[in-house]
Amino acid sequence: MSQASVRRKPNDQPALLDTDLEHLPAELRWREWMGRVEAVIFAASEPVPRDVLARVVGKSCNLDLVIEDIRTELAGRPYELVSVAGGWQHRTKKAFADVIRGAFGTAAGQGAGSKELSQSEALVLMCIAYFQPITRGELSSFFGKDVSRDLIGVLRTQDLIASGPRSPQPGAPYTYVTTKNFLSQFGFDTLRQLPDFEALEDAGLLSKEKLLAGGIPAGLANREGEDDVFDDQVS
Repeated sequence: MSQASVRRKPNDQPALLDTDLEHLPAELRWREWMGRVEAVIFAASEPVPRDVLARVVGKSCNLDLVIEDIRTELAGRPYELVSVAGGWQHRTKKAFADVIRGAFGTAAGQGAGSKELSQSEALVLMCIAYFQPITRGELSSFFGKDVSRDLIGVLRTQDLIASGPRSPQPGAPYTYVTTKNFLSQFGFDTLRQLPDFEALEDAGLLSKEKLLAGGIPAGLANREGEDDVFDDQVS
């Protein structure tokens, strides 16, 4: 056993990370910050928020410019750095979706525990996304038929929805809201990126009648679909 091992106590804290890097020339300092940011994002299994990235760079570092430089360097690579679900994540470019699907035999980006949504599940998820927070009773009223607990359970199991605040209605039923995983699965950074519902109605692309009749964008019911407003982001 080395002397260093003997001296180190089990509860010793690791040395503080030098984030300012003042001993380095400006250009090398910037390259180091870029490397750190990309390494953290690459190592993470989910989108990394800004406050986490800020822990590994100096106070004078402009994270937006660092991200921009990283994205520029990845321009010719088959993957890119995207802003999704309130953070940053490496994702394979859409052009390689068929290649990945051919290699793994599944839709690119689908986790082991996820499955393709049925049309009914996709319809309910779409309504929750647009009208959240919304109760199961309100969903049932919207569709004119019961939205089962089992259907809600499927969406919860896939971490696409979660319980929201209790409704002020009698009995204070729980409402449902979408999750960060929903944003991640569909390639949105925030819910503000959802296509404007009124604009879709005005354009004749979406309406309550079409929802009830099952006339929804193919890509929402089938994540392998292309060229629709909910086209899945390959990861």
